Amino acid sequence: MKKLIIAAGTGFLGQVLVNHFKDKFEEIVILTRGKSQTINGIKYINWNARTFTGWEKELENASVLINLAGKSVDCRYTKKNKKEILWSRIDSTKILNKAVLNCQNPPKHWLNSSTATIYRFSLDKQMDEVSGEIGNDFSINVALSWEKAFFKTETPKTLKTALRTSIVLGKNGGALIPLKTLAKMGFGGKQGIGNQFVSWIHEEDFANAVDLIIQKEITGVINVVSPEPIRNVDFMQKMRKAVGFPFGIPMNKFFLEIGSFLIRTETELVLKSRNVIPKRLLENEFRFKFGDIDEAFRDLI
Repeated sequence: MKKLIIAAGTGFLGQVLVNHFKDKFEEIVILTRGKSQTINGIKYINWNARTFTGWEKELENASVLINLAGKSVDCRYTKKNKKEILWSRIDSTKILNKAVLNCQNPPKHWLNSSTATIYRFSLDKQMDEVSGEIGNDFSINVALSWEKAFFKTETPKTLKTALRTSIVLGKNGGALIPLKTLAKMGFGGKQGIGNQFVSWIHEEDFANAVDLIIQKEITGVINVVSPEPIRNVDFMQKMRKAVGFPFGIPMNKFFLEIGSFLIRTETELVLKSRNVIPKRLLENEFRFKFGDIDEAFRDLI
């Protein structure tokens, strides 16, 4: 493949993808809010994710476009932050739709971020792409609006795929680092009641899944999650074992609310039961290298 473009590719997931694809594409271009430069053969181009400023020319003759843009949900859900969470996703997706349509030779395949949080809180039913039930709250409505902005514009020359991604566990970023720190400090007990499910995926499986989606030209929505959601109480117990800490103080909802306020985040990130499975990945014969949480922790911790 010739050219890969990653919009907002300087963060954790962007770097996971760059490391995976650096020898598979002749050229990699990162659209960033930082300055335009070339580092280690990777081309960084400034964009503001809202208007055309010249970056759009890079989309010409691209093989693949991956959009990761969007304000982190790891913040307090103030009115201002909620607005930015929503519109950072909508605006970037809309301007990329315009850029793709303006190309003489647009990207052949566009993969846009979405989230496994789009499904309702579930302690019973496992949510796949066919029978999964969509809920109704702030985060879910953001996801719905995001996917609508992505798919409603038809791009006849460009395939489209929405990546409904779960928590990605990695060595150098993402949710694992703060959770690991909590476990080492003795606060690695269950969070809330502890029966809520955690949908997760190892960073290497995430990159391999994206690779498979590109190779097989899978379109529509796809759950990028491990095949085995795990209850929070078991997730934290296995993490304590991995970090070698003998006990973990449980954090009930009251203390989680206080802690979340102090570190400026929301309890939803750990209390929602995300019971999501990768039906379409498995149907396309994707093989997980780290389908078991113990294997994942052994590799990452």
